[in-house]
Amino acid sequence: MGAVGTTFIAGVLAIRRGLASPIGSLTQMGTIRIGKRTDDNVQPIKDYVPLADLKDLVFGGWDVFSDDAYVAAKRAGVLESPILEELGDELRAIKPMPAVFEQEYVRNLHGDNIKPDASKWEWAQALIADIEAFKAKHGCTRLVGVWCGSTEIYKQPGAVHQTLAAFEQGLRDSDPDIAPSQIYAYAFMKLGIPYANGAPNLSLDFPAIMELARQNSVAVTGKDFKTGQTLMKTILAPGLKARMLGVHGWYSTNILGNRDGEVLDDPDSFKSKEVSKLGVLDTIFEPKRNPELYGDIHHVVRINYYPPRGDNKEGWDNIDIFGWLGYPMQIKIDFLCRDSILAAPIVLDLALFMDLAQRAKLSGVQEWLSFYWKSPQPVQDDVYPEHDLFIQHTKLKNTLRHLMGDDPITHLGAEYYD
Repeated sequence: MGAVGTTFIAGVLAIRRGLASPIGSLTQMGTIRIGKRTDDNVQPIKDYVPLADLKDLVFGGWDVFSDDAYVAAKRAGVLESPILEELGDELRAIKPMPAVFEQEYVRNLHGDNIKPDASKWEWAQALIADIEAFKAKHGCTRLVGVWCGSTEIYKQPGAVHQTLAAFEQGLRDSDPDIAPSQIYAYAFMKLGIPYANGAPNLSLDFPAIMELARQNSVAVTGKDFKTGQTLMKTILAPGLKARMLGVHGWYSTNILGNRDGEVLDDPDSFKSKEVSKLGVLDTIFEPKRNPELYGDIHHVVRINYYPPRGDNKEGWDNIDIFGWLGYPMQIKIDFLCRDSILAAPIVLDLALFMDLAQRAKLSGVQEWLSFYWKSPQPVQDDVYPEHDLFIQHTKLKNTLRHLMGDDPITHLGAEYYD
């Protein structure tokens, strides 16, 4: 219910009223070609697959702050006052439920809208009760969970994460290695509700939670919304590799002043984000297969909290490349972006596509949604994740074609000649 959550909610409300356009949303503005190019059969994605309609969405969530969605959106400072005032009544009616929260996992947040001290098992049961009460209150037939919360400190999976039995015992014992985000994921998995992890937290990518997802046939996807700087990397890096241009170094720095920046000012929270960001180039460039071009890249990522910038993040990249005969060149990018504006349409697309996946009985990791993630989760541990944005985009659309009984587009065969 912070900057990303309220920007998403307010945006959908505005679009429903005809006050704005769903720019950035593949589900709302994207198209898909069916059949050969000579058929010229290109349809809007939202008309091609049976997605939920925006008018059927209702919103709820948890937050460590008690501000309703209107006050939270005003505080976030992403959207301008006229549109918030127009949506004021609807936003004020959306109040966050008390959150499961541990200070140790997000050290720079200090809220008071938190659930009473209890065991982690009791917290999980309280979240389950919250979800069931929300569903009953709003008369929902289906639910989807999308984590839009803060980045937790970096953690590797431990013994408590290896099996569902160990994890559930860990909940009862309030094991310190079980993070709040994992308790939310557990609650959604337990209820059979599809879930997407929008932060670099360890909340879906460990054996115990995947065991529960398989047991209850739940669709999951994650992790870490691909918005600003990493989006640029997954656009540019595939182009450099396609042309076999070498890279000596890629230096990235960010300045941002929103709550995300405040949280990431803690070194242990930054570590989670750093790991998420650093994995992108290695997978795209495949240095072991291309040692001459990418075998010695100096990849550096920095994030600096700078309150005057607010949600208007600046991502600056310096890329040292080399070409024919090893001659050096440079690329410099200064992306003056708006973090929540880029994230909000991702939340919408994930909610609609995950609902579609669950109805289509596509349980487990939804790798076809890797298009949206900094650290896409592979379908199995011995398969590397795909980071190339354009391959991800093709995979997403071919999955939609498959669901609708149409042939995938392979760019081979008779379509060139008919």
